[in-house]
Amino acid sequence: MDDQGRGPDPRPEGAPGEAPEPGEGTVPRQLPYEGVWRFTASAVDASVPQARHAVRDLLYRQGVPVSDDLAQGLLLIVSELVTNAVRHAAVLSPVLAVEVAVGAEWVRVAVEDNHPYRPTALETDHGRTGGRGLLLVREITREAGGVCDIEHTAGGGKVVWAALPLKPARVP
Repeated sequence: MDDQGRGPDPRPEGAPGEAPEPGEGTVPRQLPYEGVWRFTASAVDASVPQARHAVRDLLYRQGVPVSDDLAQGLLLIVSELVTNAVRHAAVLSPVLAVEVAVGAEWVRVAVEDNHPYRPTALETDHGRTGGRGLLLVREITREAGGVCDIEHTAGGGKVVWAALPLKPARVP
């Protein structure tokens, strides 16, 4: 994302429905909490709580205006996405990347791995435990009024991301 978290649309560059570029001469004022942060983690179970805590601490440290409900939803999404990468991609991707991008009106979390398989959300099967993490991510995202998707990377892997709206911030 070359807009470094700016703008009304959390979708990666080139995504369908991408917002048009602002007119020349207009430079939006960046809010103190806006930006993009990325860290890597080993594709092991211990990375799940570490990633969740890192994202929680980042949101707090940057002063991102998230409600408790939104923060809990984001942290659950991070847990599910990292868990999926650890369980299903570790063989081909011993390292995964977690990205947090915050704009004036949204926050986006993404997990990238090098495994080419593009997962699908499974339907509810009460006889089966597990396997519904992506369905949970989609439901949390939908309830919050956000968007989520899975994109292929240039290197043959994938990025699974979810973006949730923030309450619009007032710029002085």
